[in-house]
Amino acid sequence: MDLKFTDEQNMLRDMTRNLCADFSGTDVVRKMENDPIGVPADLWQQMRETGLLGMAIREEDGGMGLSMLDCAAIYEQLGRHLAPGPYFPSTVMVAGALRHAGEAADRRPLLGAIAAGDTVAVPAWLEPDGGFGPAGVQLRATRSGDDYILSGTKRHVLHAAAAQQLLVLARTGEAADAIDLFLVDTKTPGVTLTQQHSMASDTQYRVDFDDVRVSTENHVGAEGRGWQAWETAMYDGIILLAAWAAGGAERALEITVQYSKEREQFGKPIGAFQSLAHYMADASAVVDGAKMLVLEAAWAHAVGKDVKRLAAMAKLFACRAFREVTHMAQQVHGGIGFTLDYDIQLFYRRAKQLQMNWWDSSYLEELIAADILDRDGERTIPDPFTV
Repeated sequence: MDLKFTDEQNMLRDMTRNLCADFSGTDVVRKMENDPIGVPADLWQQMRETGLLGMAIREEDGGMGLSMLDCAAIYEQLGRHLAPGPYFPSTVMVAGALRHAGEAADRRPLLGAIAAGDTVAVPAWLEPDGGFGPAGVQLRATRSGDDYILSGTKRHVLHAAAAQQLLVLARTGEAADAIDLFLVDTKTPGVTLTQQHSMASDTQYRVDFDDVRVSTENHVGAEGRGWQAWETAMYDGIILLAAWAAGGAERALEITVQYSKEREQFGKPIGAFQSLAHYMADASAVVDGAKMLVLEAAWAHAVGKDVKRLAAMAKLFACRAFREVTHMAQQVHGGIGFTLDYDIQLFYRRAKQLQMNWWDSSYLEELIAADILDRDGERTIPDPFTV
């Protein structure tokens, strides 16, 4: 395993760092909080011009066709700057689900538009009182002639108001994984968007489907195979979210170290006190560990190895590191760290939310445990999220 970046990967990392420094400063992050659209125009335009929106989309589908290791180098920088926008749900999750559903060739105009930033498509997946597994999908898609009728509610739909298309996970049968994917225009009659407010103050929506009619042309992939495509896309996506978290944790630690050098108590910098110095030393080891695990998962994906356990471990550990480091950072900052004037609270709030989203810690632990204990096919770990 060689985790040393190539010259090209260093160039991608440095380009993204410079782009974010210019167009995704904390002033931009603050401006986008609770914004109904949540797309910073200048940052989005720069990502379009540099091709970053197509990084995870194959060249034949209109993207850059970068490897997972290339993308992880980029996402680490996006995390360092808390870059806002719908780039992950659109260009990674929706594009990935279309590819794994076998729809890439048929949807190339859409994929090309997503890669170019001309179209935003976001997944409508989670539901009220539902879990992260297939049993959590209860929104119904009922066949009606040549169409489907969708009825139900989705929550935590990121950037729904900025999107032209929703990729909806809907139940079509009684089997646990009888789930299909549908592309639904956000302007379709019966689709209602209601903004939600979250811990991270990001742009989320509740989306209600009231007998929404969808043509069979917008049914994605083989019938009853939607969950398999979605789950495979998730394993890809959580590696990049882990890279984002590792980058955010590293930056939060840097901010805290700098603050500890400047803030004085009893005539000396607070970083000189052993207890605080040890907090930051421990955090440094945790951040480095998170980055290495993320890179290992990304490398394994890039060379075609099975990444199910590594991907889950990477997100579990990197998000935990992000959460623990920012918690430590708040302690070092003291009470002022919770005030809106200080940037560390931006990292703290996003760290906790990312830990709870896109498969939370409990779900990831179950996936890892199932892989460890069922590796010989002798034991199956039950899905605890079946209510």
